[in-house]
Amino acid sequence: MTDVPQQREIETVTTRKVYQNKWMTLREDEIRRQSGAKGLYSVVEKPDFTIIIPIERNDIYMVEQYRYPINERQLEFPQGAWEEKPDASPEALAAGELREETGFIADELIHVGYQYLAYGFCNQGYHIWVARGLTMTQRNLDPEEEGLVTHKLSIQQLEQRIKAGEIKDATSCNAFGLARLKGLI
Repeated sequence: MTDVPQQREIETVTTRKVYQNKWMTLREDEIRRQSGAKGLYSVVEKPDFTIIIPIERNDIYMVEQYRYPINERQLEFPQGAWEEKPDASPEALAAGELREETGFIADELIHVGYQYLAYGFCNQGYHIWVARGLTMTQRNLDPEEEGLVTHKLSIQQLEQRIKAGEIKDATSCNAFGLARLKGLI
């Protein structure tokens, strides 16, 4: 595949902001397709986030927190965005989120890749990192992270829980799979 500049296949005729808070914007666009057919597209705009896989020998650290939209506590890798600092580098964001949620500082952050979360309706993407050489410091949780707990799992336990459908965070499963495919786990 070559890097050819992409031509817009859909033209935005009008756009309007439907809702906005500090975490997201929902906009509604009137569009025109190449055939001339008109349509409507709703887009959620969110800043990119980062997800970190903290590894120490054969163990991986995950966080468990209550996720309001599904009314469940779930295991996932540390992850997040800095809405107040949208221009922070992905690596600084990864180091900050790792420390904030787990208390760990990593000697080494290895960039695994960049993916989109759900590009059918949202422009948000995320950087995946593997963190090694972990040193424990103090956590600094945001108010939204109240009740967050850190868990240590062996790689084998993590794989078993993913296979059993117990870990349901698609971003965590994807991050683990990509890091595994690249030989970083």
